[in-house]
Amino acid sequence: MKGMQDLIKQLELLLGRIQSAMTQLDVVADERQVQELTALAQAPDFWSDPQAAAATSQRLASLAKHTESWRRLQQEVGEALELARLAEPGDTTLQQEIRASYEAAQAEYDAREFELKLSGPHDRSSAILEIHAGTGGTDAQDWAQMLQRMYLRWAEAHGYATEILSLSAGEEAGLKSATIEINGPYAYGKLKGEAGVHRLVRLSPFNSDNLRQTSFALVEVLPQLEQTAELEIDPKDLRIDVYRSSGHGGQSVNTTDSAVRITHLPTGTVVAIQNERSQLQNREKAMAVLRARLTALLEAEHKAELSQLRASDKAAEWGSQIRNYVLHPYTKVKDVRTGHETSQAQDVLDGDLDPFIEAYLASQMGETRA
Repeated sequence: MKGMQDLIKQLELLLGRIQSAMTQLDVVADERQVQELTALAQAPDFWSDPQAAAATSQRLASLAKHTESWRRLQQEVGEALELARLAEPGDTTLQQEIRASYEAAQAEYDAREFELKLSGPHDRSSAILEIHAGTGGTDAQDWAQMLQRMYLRWAEAHGYATEILSLSAGEEAGLKSATIEINGPYAYGKLKGEAGVHRLVRLSPFNSDNLRQTSFALVEVLPQLEQTAELEIDPKDLRIDVYRSSGHGGQSVNTTDSAVRITHLPTGTVVAIQNERSQLQNREKAMAVLRARLTALLEAEHKAELSQLRASDKAAEWGSQIRNYVLHPYTKVKDVRTGHETSQAQDVLDGDLDPFIEAYLASQMGETRA
């Protein structure tokens, strides 16, 4: 019976840790938001704006998955604990079943515990991710597109809704820049450590000699902020231009002037959105991105760390990278800041970023990884 008593203590400890984590993460507030979004999705005119409705539906699904997973874990451990307390002495079969349930629940909790490291002011927010090709010509533009695919794959694996807000195609291949909206709880907190210069070393597919080429791309990550955020933007400080959206190679994808470029004159911050949507919708998206950028600038200035907090202050070139991706003469991805590395480069490019994300979060808390 001693074995069962030890198991009961372990279950009690795990249940307490789960409940503490749920309180810290404010799962109850997320559940209220799920109810609000569910009611919104049931409104008769919900699909009058299909793109907005799709984004809301995806956010609802992501948020519901997040809250339900914590509730399910809490319930499973609670039921196992209750069963253990009611077990007959000497029932070794039942004890083995409860032990297996405990070990599975403990493993799931360990996998989710890194969410507790996301305690920054905007870590719970969705994210705006921007990718810019740097030094390296066509190879760099192709590298930027590879990074876009990597982050889209990562988001898909985590149930995050994504939308490409703006894309500037390269002349021959790849892209010069892209702005992606990633919707879901903790998207910004998880991705914030991706901001910086990413360096690729490979055999170039764009030269006849197939020589080894080094390319760079810059990634910026901003939190999506609600319109109620404490940031006043004077309309007089804005210059708003509208123009016709263009697709790959300059091909027109919209016959109306729906693309929007907003310039914040005091800071020189420029945001351009050219999705295939109405001018009004593009303007709203551009204002959301502008609000995020200006808030990041304001916070950076308050901390007197503008050059460190804004990835855009760093040139996308040799010596400034945060992570190296080597595909030739060997395969390895290594993060310069944390030292975390893997030889499974293709897995990383397919979106397996969690080990790097967790290593960065741990390093920010002064932890070390085995």
